[in-house]
Amino acid sequence: MNIKLTNSQKIKILCSDDIYSIMQKILLRENKIDRNREHFWTISLDNAHKILNIELVSMGSATKTVVEPMEVFSIPLQKRAVRIILVHNHPSGEIKPSKEDLDITDRLIQAGRILQTPVLDHLIITEKTFFSFEDVGLIKELEQSTKYVTAYELKRRYQKEALEKGNIEGKKEKAIEMAKAMKEEGIAIEIIAKISGLSPNTIKRLKTK
Repeated sequence: MNIKLTNSQKIKILCSDDIYSIMQKILLRENKIDRNREHFWTISLDNAHKILNIELVSMGSATKTVVEPMEVFSIPLQKRAVRIILVHNHPSGEIKPSKEDLDITDRLIQAGRILQTPVLDHLIITEKTFFSFEDVGLIKELEQSTKYVTAYELKRRYQKEALEKGNIEGKKEKAIEMAKAMKEEGIAIEIIAKISGLSPNTIKRLKTK
């Protein structure tokens, strides 16, 4: 369900406080009965982090709501969102993320990576306060998870890491060979270090012909 926003609410999101200032008002619009149920929203953002759309994806019971990646990304993709923010409420007033909250965030982060619509943050909100996954580093932590990564994506990541590692090792080998040659020519160690990027101690240990 699309959430109607005033022009003043279609703001540029700069921090989690900006998100909460809008989502708190949206939560308080609900009648008391519905506020006692979990809601899950998506916020679609453009390239300038300006709000394009806020969508109520699902509404569940007092303790949980069912969320599927296809439903979460459906509207943001239609709106040509560049990135999204996830928001859900805890009627209990407890803002600490549950194991299920971490799991669904992990799953949606990986789905967003495939769809090239990254998850910027996930807020757990109540009528009085909120918790931001991004603010405490959980988004970056979950981005490293491989629980919901496909075998193809894992293979691609490992190949990329191996290539990067190979490039680094290759550059170091070239620097060592260059340093050896310069050392044989009697060039000062300080100059060799500056040019090669190797430490003076490493250069001193290099064996020349």
